[in-house]
Amino acid sequence: MTAIRKKWYERIPHPVVMLFAIIVFAAILSYLLPAGVYERELIDGRQRVIPGSYKNITSTPVSFLDMFKALPMGFKTASDIIFVVLASGIMFGILEKAKMVENSVGTIVKNLGLERKYFIVVIMTFVYGFLGVAIGYENNIAMVPIAAVMSMALGGDLVLAAGISVGAITVGFGLSPINPYTVGTGHTIAEMPLFSGWMLRSVVCFFALALLAYYNVRYFKKISKDRSKGLGEGLDESGLKLSQKLETYRITSNNWLLIGIFFAGIVLMLYGVFTYHWYLKEIAAIFVMIAIASGIAARMSGTEISETALKSIGVVAPGAFMVGYATSIKEVLEMGNISDTIAFNLAEVLSGLPIYASAVSMSLGQSILNLMIPSGSGQALATLPIMIPLGEIIGLTRQTTILAFQIGDGVTNLFNPALGGLIAMLSFCRVPFDRWLRFITPLALMILVMAWVFLIFSVYINWGPI
Repeated sequence: MTAIRKKWYERIPHPVVMLFAIIVFAAILSYLLPAGVYERELIDGRQRVIPGSYKNITSTPVSFLDMFKALPMGFKTASDIIFVVLASGIMFGILEKAKMVENSVGTIVKNLGLERKYFIVVIMTFVYGFLGVAIGYENNIAMVPIAAVMSMALGGDLVLAAGISVGAITVGFGLSPINPYTVGTGHTIAEMPLFSGWMLRSVVCFFALALLAYYNVRYFKKISKDRSKGLGEGLDESGLKLSQKLETYRITSNNWLLIGIFFAGIVLMLYGVFTYHWYLKEIAAIFVMIAIASGIAARMSGTEISETALKSIGVVAPGAFMVGYATSIKEVLEMGNISDTIAFNLAEVLSGLPIYASAVSMSLGQSILNLMIPSGSGQALATLPIMIPLGEIIGLTRQTTILAFQIGDGVTNLFNPALGGLIAMLSFCRVPFDRWLRFITPLALMILVMAWVFLIFSVYINWGPI
């Protein structure tokens, strides 16, 4: 009897297995690669690599015990974002319990009409994309569950919800013309006008979001014709579906009060982020404040609030776990002192390529590094001080080098299992990573090719100002 060959997506291991394999691989590399470091200087409170300062040091291979010690170290390093995930889950759980989200989404869909459902998907994709462009990444975690309820109300599934929210936030943030972590850090290192070249970057970002909107609508049409062809079959949709007929929905006075509390908290958070440079601790604190205020406003008892909080933590706990787990990769690389070695050797390989191939290969190289150093600003501080001078030797402008870095970092965030924020957001949509890979991989490849076309164009026009 002939064995049935598995399709590629049926061979995708669980993300816990994938990440552990990367951790083991990083530990093995510490035995194969020489340990090395660049000297660093403190610029605006952050450590930046000094170009040309790389030197080999005594090898520091990661022992079997140290490889496992990296796990608790990773959780300690990622503790802030882990609590953001937990706090966001508690906040949404209480808003869900009070029926604020369901009533609001049901009323919006009723007023717009189901006949405009594909148009709504396009608009929501761009709305979430704008949130990624303008607000950031982890800052938007609290907005993801709204897309889940919206998708279910329109007749979609949870994978479509992830495409609308997680996909759009990731694309918008990764290719944002004003991304402070990648573009901003890059321009600071390159001593260029902050966010210069925004027009071309905006075009790249818009076309990427347009591709995503088209992709989401095409998937929606496919599952509208035959639900069995979707990737959301069997996923837990409890609490996310509308519980009554669409025409019966209205926003109650108490719902309006909760909406006011929610948006007042979000506005306060954004004010603090942009004015006082608040980050994860402050964001988590605001989410907890919204949760408590909403529970009181919804006239929930202390016991109800407590039980809802614990139940909500149970829902988002896998995503919170994956955040700390993924951070362990960085800890292994640092113990082995091979992060700088990888960056140094990447630069050596690129120096011998033709100019157009160098630009695309630089982007590919950053994509590989992104699997091990998922922090955009961390990558920028570690690699751009090396890549920018190298690019000038090859013939690339500083703008093009930074664009190559941004594309490599930003697009691969769509399928990077080491990016804790991505895994956390997917957990809010209750979408397993293997199903997300099946959904997003073709789109990610399309966006990469499109972005590389613009990258080659930037080389062709010798894109400035420097």
